[in-house]
Amino acid sequence: MSRLASAQVGALRIAYERVGEGPATVLVHGGFADHRVWAPQHELADELTLVSWDAPGCGASSDPPDSFRMEEYAAALAGLVGTLRLGRVHVVGHSFGAALALAFAGRAPALVRSLVLASPYAGWAGSLPPELVAERLEGALRALDDPAALAEGFVESLFAADVDPALLAHARLMLEDVHPVGARTMLRAMAQCDLREALGAIRAPTLVLHGSEDVRAPYDVAWRIHEAIPGSTLSVLDGVGHECNAEAPAAFNAAVRSFLRGVDER
Repeated sequence: MSRLASAQVGALRIAYERVGEGPATVLVHGGFADHRVWAPQHELADELTLVSWDAPGCGASSDPPDSFRMEEYAAALAGLVGTLRLGRVHVVGHSFGAALALAFAGRAPALVRSLVLASPYAGWAGSLPPELVAERLEGALRALDDPAALAEGFVESLFAADVDPALLAHARLMLEDVHPVGARTMLRAMAQCDLREALGAIRAPTLVLHGSEDVRAPYDVAWRIHEAIPGSTLSVLDGVGHECNAEAPAAFNAAVRSFLRGVDER
């Protein structure tokens, strides 16, 4: 049975949902989201303990200071893992959450059993041209003053062209709950983050998942991350966009389940 709980990590109150029994698996959401984006993955709770956090400044968690950057998010995640006594964990991160998973692995490698990086970036600064980073940051910061403007065009870019309209509606609903203060801090952290030099030091088994129709983090971004992480595996999910865990949950869950079983059997 799932339940929303909270833990005190330093000065921050961190909300999280915990469901299932088995090897501890931390689910780390992307920007403009919270733990609810992982509902399609709850079927994995038949063999995993899934812990889905609300990042600082998201969902029911408290807002971080303006100075928070990726290193501070990674410290907060490590703090939650320690507070909950999860031990070594599988980490499944999506988009911003994938960059955070990489930062977490660099900060606390002894806590990482494996990484699943879905629609990943090595930070925007580490994956995108500087002019595109500046454009995304400026546009998103401006749109946060108007939730309707934030949803306009952005939601559609997260999915393939023929996506179920219900998924678009759910994504728009999530945007209504965005914390403007927390979102601004997260955007600046992502825009400044460049993890390229850290990728070669990753030693945890790593699966990179990419949606073939992803226009937010295109294939070459996923490919470069895969190429830089020793021994990593790249899997492409056909016909889906950036929100691949929601758009193709059966294929996503099957890929994650197979990979994590292989890791746990070693």
